[in-house]
Amino acid sequence: MTSISQTAERHMGDAPLAGRFAEVRARTLALCAGLEPEDYVVQSMPDVSPAKWHLAHTTWFFEHFVLEQHREGYRCFDGAYHHLFNSYYYSAGQMFPRPRRGLLSRPLVKEIRRYRDHVDEEVQRLLQQNGEPEIGQLVTLGLHHEQQHQELMLTDIKHVFSCNPLLPAVNDSLRSPPRGHPPEHHFIPRPGAVVEIGAAGAGFCFDNETPRHRTLLRDHGIGSRLITNGEFLEFIRAGGYAEPGLWLSDGWAAVQKRGWNRPLYWSDDCTREFTLGGERELDRGAPVVHVSYYEADAYARWAGARLPTEAEWEVAARDVPIEGNLANAAWWHPVAAPEAGSQFFGDAWEWTASPYAAYPGFKPLAGSLGEYNGEFMCNQLSVRGGSCVTADDHIRATYRSFFYPDARWQFLGIRLARDA
Repeated sequence: MTSISQTAERHMGDAPLAGRFAEVRARTLALCAGLEPEDYVVQSMPDVSPAKWHLAHTTWFFEHFVLEQHREGYRCFDGAYHHLFNSYYYSAGQMFPRPRRGLLSRPLVKEIRRYRDHVDEEVQRLLQQNGEPEIGQLVTLGLHHEQQHQELMLTDIKHVFSCNPLLPAVNDSLRSPPRGHPPEHHFIPRPGAVVEIGAAGAGFCFDNETPRHRTLLRDHGIGSRLITNGEFLEFIRAGGYAEPGLWLSDGWAAVQKRGWNRPLYWSDDCTREFTLGGERELDRGAPVVHVSYYEADAYARWAGARLPTEAEWEVAARDVPIEGNLANAAWWHPVAAPEAGSQFFGDAWEWTASPYAAYPGFKPLAGSLGEYNGEFMCNQLSVRGGSCVTADDHIRATYRSFFYPDARWQFLGIRLARDA
């Protein structure tokens, strides 16, 4: 399982694995602190999963891939859960249809919490009794998988709450993010070269970050920061959504069919936006988010630029400290770029111009875990950098996530690039 991690990780970060397991699992429940039982079951669109499903699915992952396969004599908590909470692992069995997850009023939230407690106890017991490297690698993978779902849980409940006329906050104690004035945008010159990208070394990585390989970069410039709400507002006021020459064909069709004329969660007059803290005044200095690839590409054309490739982004970001407005900052919303800094990590996942595809020589994990990333390498675009709800110790320069080009409900933003 070297494509999960190059070492047998008995530690994750600076904590022993058992302690790290308890920490990540508790963090998931802490994110739900502001929710009531009624909030856990709503599904506002097919791409959104109810919070209760996220709690159950991440638990099923540990039960199925760790306990069932590596704890002798383990008995499933409830055999029906394998069908209800499998996501897309077809080789592991059939699953309940994703668009209908909101119909699962049962099992109850309290029953899912008991399920989590049961699996947590069994995993901890296994870690104490069995030091096989493969188990450590599987648990480490499961924890990074759970951190992905922590982020999804917040973005999903944001969409759910945005559909409610009361526009509630996910947590009443969530602070309003600081407002500021970002530094002037400019392009950082980058020389062309044959470079290596992809994961290397002994740390954790997903299989889609491998293998490390060479690729050619031409001379180019990359944006010094993310594009702001104020800058995107200029695009809107200049008639950007009404100019077909700026749009890819599929993007223009989406604009016409869906009536897009501003980012998701902006008010009709573009003065306010819905956030995880409820509706707030639009901060023109903060990075624009909740835009599709089509909108990002159209903005780039309007600005006389383009979106960066994955390789351009990774080479520019890999010498930058992994710090920024990530989940631990607890704003859960983008903030203006600091005077010194380039926002490569945090605030918004950055659309790239690169299709999400296999690296040369890519080999998925063996068995059902090979479906984790490999089966999605078609018709999606790569995004980089993490967002304001990404766990701080979950992101790195080689990390690749991916979305369909019309996706908007995630914290998706824009960095520009241009040819030299």
